Amino acid sequence: MWQLLLPTALVLTAFSGIGAGLEKAVVTLYPQWVRVLEKDSVTLRCQGTFSPGDNSTKWFHNESLISHQDANYFIQSASVKDSGTYRCQTALSTLSDPVRLDVHMGWLLLQTTKWQFQEEDPIHLRCHSWENKPVHKVTYLQNGKGRKYFHNNSEFLIPKATHKDSGSYFCRGLIGYNNKSSPSLHIIIGDRTSPSTFPPWHQIIFCLLIGLLFAVDTVLYFSVQRGLQSSVADYEEPDLHWSKELQDK
Repeated sequence: MWQLLLPTALVLTAFSGIGAGLEKAVVTLYPQWVRVLEKDSVTLRCQGTFSPGDNSTKWFHNESLISHQDANYFIQSASVKDSGTYRCQTALSTLSDPVRLDVHMGWLLLQTTKWQFQEEDPIHLRCHSWENKPVHKVTYLQNGKGRKYFHNNSEFLIPKATHKDSGSYFCRGLIGYNNKSSPSLHIIIGDRTSPSTFPPWHQIIFCLLIGLLFAVDTVLYFSVQRGLQSSVADYEEPDLHWSKELQDK
């Protein structure tokens, strides 16, 4: 029986090491905007745990590995081809969640720091111009109606989002003597729900694996027991015939 339990113990020990596991890497943007214009510079930073002597980082663009191994991935002059999702991984961190970056063409762009918002989240909006040209008389509009006006360009902050802040936003302003408008950005405010009470996926798999291996061990144990009982039942003691000469001696 111990021979059957030993492989199980080894598998469980190895799996528990994985489950205790590695933290997930995190990709952050600097500046923080998830929408940028062509020729903007962007730095993606990978926050993860490195092993001694190995500071390399794996970067993925649209799920394809790219030949860059530094923790900071610098895009000096962004182009539309740089749009997409970015993920990273270090030696002692698991693959990060994807971070989406959109690169646009045009004179003005309404920038934001996130793609999804929940109730009470702060919303940062910025009316950004191509090559940072000066913009004045800037208006932020929601569903076609003016929401905020700045004589000189400034960010628009909504401290705590509510459902009434959902809608289609864009900005417009003067660049020189030309009136320019940005493409629209659709913002949806979701309900803030309580954290999930379900355990992490690796804990679920670990418990399932324990149950499976226990069931396998149980089946093997009773199978061996039945085999031993069958062998005993089939065993017949040999007839012993003592010769008379030996009995007389």
